[in-house]
Amino acid sequence: MAWDSYLEKNQDRFVDELSAFISIPSVSAADEHFQDVVKAGEWVVSKLQSIGISNARLMKTQTHPVVYGDWLHAGDDKPTILIYGHFDVQPADPYELWDSPPFTPLVKDGKIYGRGASDDKGNMLAPILAIEALLSSDKKLPVNVKFFYEGQEEIGSPTIGPFIKDNIELLKADMIFSSDGGQWSEDQPSLVYALRGLVGCEITVTGASGDQHSGTHGGGIANPIHALSHLIASMKNLDGRITIDGFYDDVIELSDEEKEMFAGLPFDEKDYVEKLGVPETFGETGYTVQERLWARPTLELNGIWGGYQGGGSKTVLPSQAHAKITCRLVANQKPERIYDLIKQHVENNRPPGVKAEVKKLAGDADPFLVPRGHNSSQIAGRVLHDLYGKEPLETRVGGSIPVMSTLLSELGIHATMFAFGLDDEKIHAPNEFFRLSSFKKSQIGYCKLLEEFGK
Repeated sequence: MAWDSYLEKNQDRFVDELSAFISIPSVSAADEHFQDVVKAGEWVVSKLQSIGISNARLMKTQTHPVVYGDWLHAGDDKPTILIYGHFDVQPADPYELWDSPPFTPLVKDGKIYGRGASDDKGNMLAPILAIEALLSSDKKLPVNVKFFYEGQEEIGSPTIGPFIKDNIELLKADMIFSSDGGQWSEDQPSLVYALRGLVGCEITVTGASGDQHSGTHGGGIANPIHALSHLIASMKNLDGRITIDGFYDDVIELSDEEKEMFAGLPFDEKDYVEKLGVPETFGETGYTVQERLWARPTLELNGIWGGYQGGGSKTVLPSQAHAKITCRLVANQKPERIYDLIKQHVENNRPPGVKAEVKKLAGDADPFLVPRGHNSSQIAGRVLHDLYGKEPLETRVGGSIPVMSTLLSELGIHATMFAFGLDDEKIHAPNEFFRLSSFKKSQIGYCKLLEEFGK
């Protein structure tokens, strides 16, 4: 394996390149960083071109760009593999909780620290480096490869759907691998076969036309914060069950086989509680923690505000109160239907004296469920077994990757997640990091994966 020695000799350079990539503050959620997202995309294009992907290019969408490239010289008898990832990152605040600046990468104790190190810059760079090693060593690839990297995953991929619809022929492939994801632990591989979907909304409750003196008008008009609190409390009971009519109608229940599989996973509830610093777990009665995290829908309050927020007292009766809610969905729930159910619930339960508006947030995602025995997942499983010396666990993920369901609906292909981040790497939080051992392992994994499909 000539590529093996190439990877070994070039790890220091690869880490330097990852550092340069992380240093670009490609925060898609912040308008002031739009050009940084573009810059990160241009960095990816330049890297692809440097390894021999001559037609790599930045492509526009209605918002943040994508990167496309391909190497299609393996022959018509070889499969075409599409590799997906994203080069945008979450906001880094609160900055004061970082031990080192989030966009000044730090290599320490076998880890690289910085926003996006694990999610997803380290993971998405790995297959590019693997293909660099294969091309440098063998002057060719064992399969045809397409690259599809986006700059808007962290805001829910709002304009990726139309882009994929307009570029179906360009993206057409025999199988898809996502470099966004992770493994169970440093020494235990896993294969994800399901993701939860997503829908979000913002509720605004309005009372008087402006803030009022609580002594003058308290008792005469409704308080929007009280009304909003009532609405929120009406959506979920103290057993953790969502009380919106019809919310669970389309949920596919876990099979006995899946429940048995979940129960056999190495999950320690006591350790889970201690790591998160909570007194105990909480969720829908009748389901284990693992079942609730992966296979049950949720309704979560992400933010609530209204009225006076400063120090001391201000006797104000606020004009408005607001809340942001997101729901994680499972097969076969649909974002649009759940949004409609929330709107109807708000209207049915709105207290007197206020108006209530429900506005849909961007970033819908359908739930994603891969059929058991899926061919490319089975082959990926063999590669993971070779890498770790263990059979991979079959798992689900509680989060959402909107593009996965979009690729399925438009291209008809179930993507396989083949990435190497770990749960403790503080993605979306201060002090995010990526293990350099995982960075190297992911490069080896992609080399082996492409070789396996070349057979």
